[in-house]
Amino acid sequence: DPHRGRWRHRVGCLCSHAPTAQGSLSGCPLSCECFAVTSTVKCVSKSLLTVPKNIPGYARTLIFTGNHLHQIGPDSFKKLTNVTNIILSNNRITELASHTFSALTILRFLDLSANQLALIHPEALSIPDSPLQELNLSQALHNFTALTDLTTALRWGGLWGLLRLDLSGNHLALLPPGMFSYVPSLRQLLLSNNSLLAVYSGTFSGMAHLEILDLTHNTFKTLRADGLQELDRLGNIKILLGNNPYTCTCEIHEFVTWLNKSKAQVDVEAVRCSSPEDLNNSLLRGLTVQAVVLGLVGMVFLFVLYLNRNGMKKWITDTRDACRTFWRDTTTGTRLTQTLGWATSQQVGAGRKGTREQRCPNSSSETPGSSRVPHKH
Repeated sequence: DPHRGRWRHRVGCLCSHAPTAQGSLSGCPLSCECFAVTSTVKCVSKSLLTVPKNIPGYARTLIFTGNHLHQIGPDSFKKLTNVTNIILSNNRITELASHTFSALTILRFLDLSANQLALIHPEALSIPDSPLQELNLSQALHNFTALTDLTTALRWGGLWGLLRLDLSGNHLALLPPGMFSYVPSLRQLLLSNNSLLAVYSGTFSGMAHLEILDLTHNTFKTLRADGLQELDRLGNIKILLGNNPYTCTCEIHEFVTWLNKSKAQVDVEAVRCSSPEDLNNSLLRGLTVQAVVLGLVGMVFLFVLYLNRNGMKKWITDTRDACRTFWRDTTTGTRLTQTLGWATSQQVGAGRKGTREQRCPNSSSETPGSSRVPHKH
């Protein structure tokens, strides 16, 4: 029956896509899920202390995340010759032993992000014939010692075929000169979300094939001449420099000139001034020297005012008191003038009245009909 044949085919497909039950005869490890069709084994957030031993031989992708593995070594991945991808993120791994992945002869992708690596053996990443193409170590390095160990591991790991390296989010403040010269085939280098302050001569030496360099979200305030020359040596590549706290003072002039002339593909829309306040969020590309100087003058003026805030306060207070005194004296003078004028007018009026009173008896004696004492003859 053709219909029955099609039904059997569909059932077969559904069964092959379904995960194998835990601890089944197929050999899927306890607390894990195994997918035969995609050749994937998942052990997510199962509080595993070690990598399971009975991983199916068909597995090509291993996903072990959210566990407590702490330490992994060469015994962790024995006889897994078909594995090409391993995701070991967020497992609290603190140590990588020598030749941890040496049995994985066709490993292409390794994710060790969000761990706490404090000890990395010089040959921890060594794999015969250098098959590894992508290494994710974002938020994985516990301290600066781990960075030193990683530099040695890159040197002795024989990672000639590595194409992508992610070191973002590791609080890196300094990169050892020539650190990446041991991965000459590298195409993408991600260094975002660190604490890098400067690019020095030799930082990216030996990287003839680099295509993308991500330096966003660091602590660059400017890039000096030696750092700009180092970036120029990389050629016409994509360089991401945005979202850094650039200080747009006279010292940034060389960087602005480089942005305006560089052949590199820079994310210029994200490269903006962080300070001074007058130039905050201004694009660096096209920023003129006059604008930088004006911003600097404004900043210096405000700084001088701040330093002389006590003197300015005294000057303002003295000016205010002087104005008050002036207005008080002016008002008092006006009132005094009015008072003196009023008093003078009163005195003049009183004088005139007295004069009239002195003259009135004489005038009255001379008025007609006035009585006179007759003279006796």
